[in-house]
Amino acid sequence: MNAYVFPGQGAQFVGMGKDLYESNPLAKELFEKANDILGFRITDLMFAGTDEDLKQTKVTQPAVFLHSVILAKTLGDEFKPDMVAGHSLGEFSALVAAGALSFEDGLKLVSHRAMAMQKACEMKPSTMAAVLALPDSKVEELCAQVTDEIVVCANYNCPGQVVISGTVPGIDKACELMLAAGAKRALKLKVGGAFHSPLMEPARAELAAAIETTAFNKPICPIYQNVTTKAETCPDSIKANLIAQLTSPVRWTQSIQNMIADGATHFTELGPGAVLQGLIKKISKDVTVEGRQ
Repeated sequence: MNAYVFPGQGAQFVGMGKDLYESNPLAKELFEKANDILGFRITDLMFAGTDEDLKQTKVTQPAVFLHSVILAKTLGDEFKPDMVAGHSLGEFSALVAAGALSFEDGLKLVSHRAMAMQKACEMKPSTMAAVLALPDSKVEELCAQVTDEIVVCANYNCPGQVVISGTVPGIDKACELMLAAGAKRALKLKVGGAFHSPLMEPARAELAAAIETTAFNKPICPIYQNVTTKAETCPDSIKANLIAQLTSPVRWTQSIQNMIADGATHFTELGPGAVLQGLIKKISKDVTVEGRQ
């Protein structure tokens, strides 16, 4: 069975989507429609901006979404997913590709999400860190030991790679604990704030209002969502999980394991970079993995 996966924030690079825009009339039309919806030429920043331009959350999230979704649309009849999943922001790309959301509504929600997250980041200094080579349970245990600050597990990316999220002092303390416990690395990430943590509650509340007023359809195939890690097809459940996602961890390892248990044998990553391909190869040696850009 064919599974398609969609990357999240961090996969962006200058020049992303340019070949697609120049070689495919449908892609060009959709990119231009996106420029109109957003009210600025995001294509200029994607194709010829600077790394700094692309790192702004309000640019990064729509850019990664557009690259992934437009790629899926240009595949036409070749795009026949038996199941889909997306990492964090990528969940919106997966939902549009699978027909649960229109292109326009998906882009508006992603833009809204990015702005709301940016605002939440500015309210309190916060960050994230990648912890390598410790069991998930150990990382959870050590996060719980930091009682005077907010520190939680945010991304379960693959066995031996967990990203933690929280206040700056909390993450500093947690990183020291992780290294003392034998982590190979506990490395702070260059992100705007503590995504997938309680610190994103203001953004969650803001995004919830936008999601509740947006029409969702039943997708053409199940989507394995970050929050539940199980196959979802009910629009109401999909909405609820999407709202919960901002303050809940991305359970990527478990989502991929469940997709494989349900019959996935071939994974294709659609969008910029190859992060998810690398993670899936670490989660299972028994499936084939490829990427399309």
